[in-house]
Amino acid sequence: MTMKPSTNSLCTPDEHQVSRRQLLGMTAAAGALGLGGLGGLVNPLIADDMKSKEKQVLFIWIDGGMSQLESWDPKPNTQFGGPFRSIPTSIPGIHLSELMPRTASIMHKLALDRGVSTFDNSHSAGVPRINRGDPKDRGVVYPYFGSAVANLMGPGDSGLPPYVWVKPGSGGFKYQDAGFLGPKYGALAIGEGEAPPNILLPGQFDDDSNNERNALRKFANKQYKSQRPPTFSEAQDFVYDTAQALMQRRSLFDDPDPADVERYGDTPLGRDMLIGRKMIEAGVRFVKVNSYGWDTHGDNFNGHASLMPRFDQAFTAVVEDLDQRGMLDHVLVIAMSEFGRTPRINGHIGRDHWPEAWSIAMTGTGIKQGAMIGETNEQGTWVTSEPHDIGHFFHTWFNALGIDSEHTEYINDGQPLPIANDDCTPIRELLA
Repeated sequence: MTMKPSTNSLCTPDEHQVSRRQLLGMTAAAGALGLGGLGGLVNPLIADDMKSKEKQVLFIWIDGGMSQLESWDPKPNTQFGGPFRSIPTSIPGIHLSELMPRTASIMHKLALDRGVSTFDNSHSAGVPRINRGDPKDRGVVYPYFGSAVANLMGPGDSGLPPYVWVKPGSGGFKYQDAGFLGPKYGALAIGEGEAPPNILLPGQFDDDSNNERNALRKFANKQYKSQRPPTFSEAQDFVYDTAQALMQRRSLFDDPDPADVERYGDTPLGRDMLIGRKMIEAGVRFVKVNSYGWDTHGDNFNGHASLMPRFDQAFTAVVEDLDQRGMLDHVLVIAMSEFGRTPRINGHIGRDHWPEAWSIAMTGTGIKQGAMIGETNEQGTWVTSEPHDIGHFFHTWFNALGIDSEHTEYINDGQPLPIANDDCTPIRELLA
C-alpha cells in the first residue's frame, strides 16, 4: 500500500505552474463537483443503506488555531483564563467554555484529548506537519491525512472523488496534498460551498455526443501515456472520470432545506458543514471542511466570542445528524487546528501560537464515546498527563478506521514506508 500528503495551505508560485491540459482537467472536475448527491436528508431506507457502507471521515479543520482556553479546556478565574465562564456538559465533572453550549449538550457522544503537545509554532511548519502526521524524514513528502485515507481505503463504490475539500475561497484540484502518492490522490476542492460553474453540458451536447468526446479523449490519452510516465495522465483521467460521476449528482448543490440552514447556521462554516454532510451521505470517502479566521493575535476574546458560536452550532448539528441517521457507526468525525493559543495574553489582547498544550475532539466509528483524557495544569500552560503528539492521533485514527497502523506500509517505488510515525502508538483510551 502507498500514500502521501500535501504542502501548507499557502499557495506558492510552483502551484500555479500547470499545463493547459491539466487546467482543463481541474476545471472539469471542479465543475463536476457542482453536481449532486442526496440533496435533502435521507429517508429511512437510504439511512439503512448508509449504515452498511464502508468507513468514511469528516475532518473539520479550524485553520489558524482555535484557543483551547475559549473552547475545550477553559481555565476561568485564573491568571490567563480570560473573561468567559465554564459550563457543565452532559458528562458529570467535565466543563467547556460557555461559548459552546450546544457542544456541551452532546459531550457524551464525543471523545476529547486535552493533552495534545506538538512542536511547530508557525503556520508554515505546523499546518503540513499536523496534516501529515509528523512522519520521520525519509526523503519523500508524505501525504495529508485525506490523501492517505483515499489511498489506503480507496474511493468506495460511490463513483465520487475519494477526497473532497469544502472550503472558503477558490476551488479546483489540489494535487499537492497527495505527496509521494501522486496527483490522483489529491483533493477536489469546492470553493465557497457553491456549485462550481459549468456543471451542465453546453446546450449543443447531449449525453451521446459527450460520451463520444470522452471516448476520443481516453484514446488520445492512452496513446500519449504509452511512451511517457503515467502519473499525470492517470491523475487527469481520474479527474475527468470523477467529474462525469459528479455531473450525475447535481442535487448536492440544490438549495438546502431552510430548516437545515437554521440548524447549521447561515454562516460560511454552517453552509460548508451542510455540504460536507451531503458529501458524506453521497458516499465520499474523506470530506474536509475548513473554517478560516482563527489566528487571533489581536482581540482574541471578541474574535472567539464571534467564531465559537458558529463552530458550536455547525459542529453540533452535523454530529447530531450523523448520529440520528446511524452514520456515526461508520463515519469518523475529527475537529482540530494546527495548534492552540498561548495562555499568556499579549499586548494586543490576543493569544499567540501555542503547540505545547491544546485539545483535539473526535467521535464516530472506532472511537469511545465519552472518553475524556489528557490534562493541563491550573494555568493551562503545560500538559501534566502523558502528552500526545500528532503521530499518536494518526495511529489512533487509522485504527479507528480498521487499518493496522503499526504493520501496514506504503510501498513507494519499491521502498516500504510506515503509514504513521513509528515512534508513536495508538491512544488506546480513545478507541472503542
